[in-house]
Amino acid sequence: MQTKEATATEITVRRVAGRIGADVSGIDLSAELDDATVSAIRRELLVHRVLFFRDQDIDHAQHIAFGRHFGDLTRRPGKQHGIAPEGFPEVLSVDRNAEHERYGKDYEERFRRKWVSALAGWHSDLTPAVNPPSMSILRAEKTPPYGGDTQWTNMVAAYEGLSKPLRDFVDTLRAEHAFFTAVNLLHTDPEDREILKMYCDLPQVAIHPVVRVHPETGERALFVSPGSTTRIMGLSQVESRRVLDLLFEHLTSAEYTVRFRWEPGSIAFWDNRSTCHFAPTDFAHYDNERVMHRVTILGDVPVGVDGSVSELVSGEPMAAW
Repeated sequence: MQTKEATATEITVRRVAGRIGADVSGIDLSAELDDATVSAIRRELLVHRVLFFRDQDIDHAQHIAFGRHFGDLTRRPGKQHGIAPEGFPEVLSVDRNAEHERYGKDYEERFRRKWVSALAGWHSDLTPAVNPPSMSILRAEKTPPYGGDTQWTNMVAAYEGLSKPLRDFVDTLRAEHAFFTAVNLLHTDPEDREILKMYCDLPQVAIHPVVRVHPETGERALFVSPGSTTRIMGLSQVESRRVLDLLFEHLTSAEYTVRFRWEPGSIAFWDNRSTCHFAPTDFAHYDNERVMHRVTILGDVPVGVDGSVSELVSGEPMAAW
């Protein structure tokens, strides 16, 4: 059987929102991609932050192969690697039924009721690691007939949207990132205590610049998120909370965002260094299935405006499979 090939000249890119996101058509991701096509996709990703592909009939192996065009795939730090399809440890599966079997029914809804704010679900992938993934590729296998959309925000545009005095201030700051930051876990709750114990036994904590310099474009991007940023170093708790709340409200403003409606075979490919995203919360109350699969590309250690680099406080760096 003759192997299919995809070329850069076949790709069509169409913007879908004012500051972030583009639909990509004219390409079959199950085909072998030549170097020019890979370069074209990377170039469009750097411009649009997140790319959307429709009607892609690819399996786990092809998903992994597509990801490897853009770098080594990551292994989640620590021992909690999430749910992976058998034989494909590089893939993280997001499947509510499998998660219920592993963690208990309605565990997501239980945690959502403990969110400290309505913005708590916004995050960049795995920033408690000292070297978070550079890119993420999420593929939809099964989707509900309604609900389940994902949103992304452009962290470069959000930074540029700050007033100059505020930009100058946040350029100098560093912040701590950790898991369970935006969830109010109580030591008086037995289930919460189990989670707190698991986390305290294997903590993952890093300190990153509040503004990072993109390693490929040189752009400055906010690098904080409601889901993982705990505090700004050197400020009092009250000062830190006020500054972070201001940044969180700003970066999630609708003007910087795009929303994507999933269908089976849809793929979203985003730059984790310049975006933040919000997982859907509007389908947990009904029984329709939503099965997704993700690979992440190994990233470098973030660098701040002053040239300082992120610091590992606890845990281990992300590694390649």
